[in-house]
Amino acid sequence: MRHFGHIAPEERQRLFYREPSLFTAESPAHVLAAALGATLYSPATRPQLADDIVKQAGRGVVSMVLCLEDSIDDAEVVGAEENLVRQFTDLAGRPETSELPLLFVRVREPEQIPDLVQRFGPAVRLLSGFVLPKFTEERGVPFLEALTAAENASGRRLFAMPVLESPGLLHLETRRETLEGIHRTVTKYRDRVLALRLGVTDFCSAYGLRRAPDMTAYDVQIVASVIADVVNVLGRADGTGFTVTGPVWEYFRVQERMFKPQLRRSPFQAGEVEGLRQSLIEHDLDGLLREIALDRANGLLGKTCIHPSHVPAVHALSVVSHEEYSDAQDILRPERCGGGVLRSAYTNKMNEVKPHRAWAERTLQRAEVFGVANEDIGFVELLAAGLPD
Repeated sequence: MRHFGHIAPEERQRLFYREPSLFTAESPAHVLAAALGATLYSPATRPQLADDIVKQAGRGVVSMVLCLEDSIDDAEVVGAEENLVRQFTDLAGRPETSELPLLFVRVREPEQIPDLVQRFGPAVRLLSGFVLPKFTEERGVPFLEALTAAENASGRRLFAMPVLESPGLLHLETRRETLEGIHRTVTKYRDRVLALRLGVTDFCSAYGLRRAPDMTAYDVQIVASVIADVVNVLGRADGTGFTVTGPVWEYFRVQERMFKPQLRRSPFQAGEVEGLRQSLIEHDLDGLLREIALDRANGLLGKTCIHPSHVPAVHALSVVSHEEYSDAQDILRPERCGGGVLRSAYTNKMNEVKPHRAWAERTLQRAEVFGVANEDIGFVELLAAGLPD
């Protein structure tokens, strides 16, 4: 699979200076962590789940979570598990499975992990891992031990994606202790942990809050403070950190086709850019775009998504610009290893080799999986290309 692999090769050549690379479910963990992109959640109760997965793969989705937790009623769990086993068996029997997204199951309890892996049988080859809810040291260790046992029993490499959403992480008096416990746990099981996910909806719930569509998670100060502390402890670029993904965006409207022709007309004539911006605002995308940009600025990569219409925006803003790529390459040239300061090739900024090295390394890692845009290609063109026909 590859990002933007659902668009025609000639269109990719037009858009990309360096096209996104191919990867598989067997790729190294650091590649998969960077490549998660917009991780689309779907309730495990959906009767046509196998067809849905194939459809979303054709729309550019490369990672999905099939949820047995908060997205379904408590009374539906047994039926959802049975449905999940049927759908995996269906998918495994289809002739072409190499283009399927990375598939994860969000469970409620540790015991579900070995049970589901055993019930999947040969279809477990389609499973990349499990999402672990309300993760703390106390709750997390049993989940990770269960995952390790299931991996050993099945012979299938399985990853964990813990969700950081517990009240202990939110409340000031317990935050430090909770973060330290999470750090100890995920460090001990580092080889199992693919990425850490933020459960911002649960954070808001603890205080009876819900952000409006014109506000990002970073406008809700109590949430922003938790994100900052999580990145501070768990997202460091010194080799001890993990990939931390962006929070879910709750709003959507199913009206992509109404503004897709407008996007296709780029470059715009005078006055049309503002018209495009208004179109995006009307489709609740303006807040999403601002939040994705703030995710990146705050050290997060990828995003939890609950609607397919969010996926093209997340992926378009994940592509490395030609300018970013040029700066990163200049900073990481072997002859620059001693440090120093240089003017950027675009002659609009200072590149200081030592302080900017970690940024450059992360940028080139993102370029590997999301590609580098051509010099004259911006977000609008990438978004338009990623929208389904």
